Amino acid sequence: MERPNPTEEIRTNRELSLIRKIEIALKLSLPIILAQITVIAMQYIDAAMVGRLGAQASASVGLVSSSIWLIEDVSLAPVFGYSVLISHRAGANDGAGSRNIFRQGIKVSLMVACAAAVLGSVLAFPLPRLLGAEQEIRRDATIYFLIISSTLPLNNLGFYAMKSLQAIGDTRTPGLLSIARCALNIVFNAFLIYGEFTVLGLELRGAGLGVAGAALGTVLSNALVGIVLLLIGAIREPFLRILRNEHAPIRLDVFKQALKIAIPMAMESIALNGAQVASTRIVAPLGTVSIAANSFAVTAEALCYMPGYGLEGAAMTLVGQSIGAENKPMAKSFAWISTFMGMIIMGLTGIIMYFACPLVLGFLTPVEEVRILAASVLRIELLVEPLFGASIVAAGALRGAGDTLVPGIMTMVSIWGVRITMMLILVGRMGLTGAWIAMACELAFRGAIFLIRLARGRWLEIKV
Repeated sequence: MERPNPTEEIRTNRELSLIRKIEIALKLSLPIILAQITVIAMQYIDAAMVGRLGAQASASVGLVSSSIWLIEDVSLAPVFGYSVLISHRAGANDGAGSRNIFRQGIKVSLMVACAAAVLGSVLAFPLPRLLGAEQEIRRDATIYFLIISSTLPLNNLGFYAMKSLQAIGDTRTPGLLSIARCALNIVFNAFLIYGEFTVLGLELRGAGLGVAGAALGTVLSNALVGIVLLLIGAIREPFLRILRNEHAPIRLDVFKQALKIAIPMAMESIALNGAQVASTRIVAPLGTVSIAANSFAVTAEALCYMPGYGLEGAAMTLVGQSIGAENKPMAKSFAWISTFMGMIIMGLTGIIMYFACPLVLGFLTPVEEVRILAASVLRIELLVEPLFGASIVAAGALRGAGDTLVPGIMTMVSIWGVRITMMLILVGRMGLTGAWIAMACELAFRGAIFLIRLARGRWLEIKV
């Protein structure tokens, strides 16, 4: 199969049929979905391997997961800013401009990631106590958060390389390499988490690091694949290649353009993941079983929204390149096609997961009490998966056009005004069930307002 790269077709500005647009969207999104599958597989594998250590180990990881997402997503904001600019330059067939932006993005992304790593390392020690965790899980939670946060520069470089390749239309390479990352993660986890384990009848010895081993396994697999992706972009791709005769100082105009996209996205990440941290703080007093069940339910649900994030990446690339080619009608068309596809596919995965979640959770944890509670709360949120899909994919389309400020404000209002407010009211009365009812209501509300934003069309007038 040839590498999917719709740049040339979009750049010609000729009218494409609906069927062809759907083909292009699928061609771009399927490798990204494959990459998302491996990311989710890694989460499942980590959760299952840590789950074998007991409920306390699972709770320690689940406790700080939302905090990790917060610091990771904020540090990744420049990645999205520069990758959107790369997609615009690729759509305009400006190879020199695209290469210049790619090199600047490496420098800025590294600087931000290093600052985030320092902050995360400092926060790692008081964080479990601030989240209200019980004493027995605090040590492992600190170690896990410290390892992940202190290695953010390695993680972010690989993610930047992946988003840059996707921005120029190469989604196949990151998709294939994500399979290697998943395989590496399994191997590293096995040797680092357990003291002894069996493979094909052979008794093998490992480091026996427990929760710390799970963190190190994730870091090492991400870092190795990230370095390969960065080298592929810097050596092979015409729109990203680093050439000796081309210099790329950090230009103030490009930096401002990237910040214009990145800062609202950072605000959105703070709002979204800050709310996750607040949610964890609200759930933590319910006890170890509820913390573990909440973590496993979130992990299981990831399989449902994986196609949405695949289509989000495709939408961002297609809309970005259409804007770069100065073809707004095509940008609008790709935005709606991708969003509707995301809603349909996530609706179907939600239905499947509704019936399959006991089996999935049985793979993740052997603790029956945790499995039963996780399945009951997960089914509440599965009812609104189509609107959740709308919020994910529409957000990607809007980002491709450089529209990040208003969507960021919308996300903040939705998650803090609806989710957290409802959780504060319902958790005391209904426990973990109340928390997931609040999340379901908020996702439905957020999906509706993103559809309204997309329909109004003001995002097509954003100047980047």
